[in-house]
Amino acid sequence: MRPSGWLVLFLVLVVATLGLAGDRLFPPPKALPGPPEDAPRVIVAMGDSTISGEGAGDYERGTNGEKGDWCHRSPNASIHQVKLPDVVKAYNLACSGAPSAQVGLGKVEQYTERSQASQLARIAARDRVVAVVVASGANDDPSFSHVLDACVRAWLGEERSCSATVGPQWSRRINRMIPKVTSALRDIQTVMANAGYKRSDYQLVVQSYAAPVGPDVAHGLQDLSGCPFLSKDLRWVEKDAVPVLTAGVRKAANNVGARFLDLSRAGAGREACSSERNPRREWFRRLAVHWTDLQRDDRATHALQESFHPNAAGHEQFGRCLSEFLTTTDQAAACLSGHDGNLHAATSSD
Repeated sequence: MRPSGWLVLFLVLVVATLGLAGDRLFPPPKALPGPPEDAPRVIVAMGDSTISGEGAGDYERGTNGEKGDWCHRSPNASIHQVKLPDVVKAYNLACSGAPSAQVGLGKVEQYTERSQASQLARIAARDRVVAVVVASGANDDPSFSHVLDACVRAWLGEERSCSATVGPQWSRRINRMIPKVTSALRDIQTVMANAGYKRSDYQLVVQSYAAPVGPDVAHGLQDLSGCPFLSKDLRWVEKDAVPVLTAGVRKAANNVGARFLDLSRAGAGREACSSERNPRREWFRRLAVHWTDLQRDDRATHALQESFHPNAAGHEQFGRCLSEFLTTTDQAAACLSGHDGNLHAATSSD
């Protein structure tokens, strides 16, 4: 029996009504905006002092102690030395002393500055981010700068050698650091995904830390004029502390599928106090004291902040190596000195 015309009309109306209701109850997924196609192509640095530019001088206004902000971001920082085709700008969000929690999402602040990942979100929505470079972890459980302070106190005779006091617990500190850095890196990936970026739209590069000092201190510089460390501690920093820290950062990078740039041997032969006659050959600051800051209560506690960080020449070399790495498809590489005396990105698998 054929349905009447009225019944057919009724069924059509019911289907149409349900279709409209379905659109309201089950709306189609909203398309993510995606990276801005025609926006400027940019790169972004995130992390702590080793990438902010601490030690490189000429700090950006507002990051040199003004209103409590000691992030010490420098125009000489390695991210500003990177040269890539079509990249028109580098953003430096890194902050000296930043723990990984401030690099990621959340409410942790560093020197009055809020989450770096939340700052990245605004950049990713406005510009086309092609690479995010991260150096983080040393200010978590390793507390590397405080370890170096302990090494100096050991030289002064105030306590035992830092290799003896910190050395036995160093691996445990690094193991506690790894999940924190991993979490920060995942926050960065979340920010980029929320901005519509696929993993293939940008590079996420994690770089490790270079050894700022080594056992081959030039004659007359193993004191307060340069590098006041015990010889056993200098050997420990270069041979044990930095390699174990590097392995931990590499593990965090692998956990999220990020690319990894090993800087642990980047300063070999160019460490602080390695040259008696020509300090310009060195890529790291020696013990640095801002004497005028010692006379001001609001700056005195930061008067030695630049000590044993890469200087402008070091950052230039790190930026050179990073540029090479970003133009390759290698998952990992190490910055090593070449025959020309400059750093180059050498393929690394370990």
